[in-house]
Amino acid sequence: MKTLTRSFLRCTILASWFVLCAAQAADNDAAQTLSPLPKPFAAPDFTLPGEDGKTYRLSDYRGNVVVLNFWATWCPPCRYEMPSMERAHKKVQGEKIVLLAINVGESEDRVFEFTGQYPVTFPLLLDTEGAIIQKYPVIGLPTTFVIDPRGIVTHRAIGGREWDDEQLLAQLRKLLKP
Repeated sequence: MKTLTRSFLRCTILASWFVLCAAQAADNDAAQTLSPLPKPFAAPDFTLPGEDGKTYRLSDYRGNVVVLNFWATWCPPCRYEMPSMERAHKKVQGEKIVLLAINVGESEDRVFEFTGQYPVTFPLLLDTEGAIIQKYPVIGLPTTFVIDPRGIVTHRAIGGREWDDEQLLAQLRKLLKP
């Protein structure tokens, strides 16, 4: 059953990826914005191990804007956006904006290998069984959710972004203001 669920999850994500790549190639400029969700919702809490051996709980970040990214090492748009996430992480340090990237369905070893090519200093969390991705309305990879300081998911970005883009960072910073 576990193998069947993993295979289904990977096939669904792969099919979605092809659709996202075509859409993203058609409109790259629009991809640098965040659209508000029509119906914001409370972010489902979770606890996951990180690639660094630490344990991470989403609720520990209440009071911050959280950029919650779902990704995989085999996903080209994910690989493309990871360096921009690292640059964004460095730009917003000390600003109450946190980046968390949840790897979906891969082993710790696979993620470790990835960090050899794409070093990052923000947390890479491991959802090896695909349990957390099922709690969020993910449409292909990468899909990113923005969670406001109250713990409400206010935005969703489907497909890759240049997370260090100043317009995107301004949108995130705006969420910090009451």
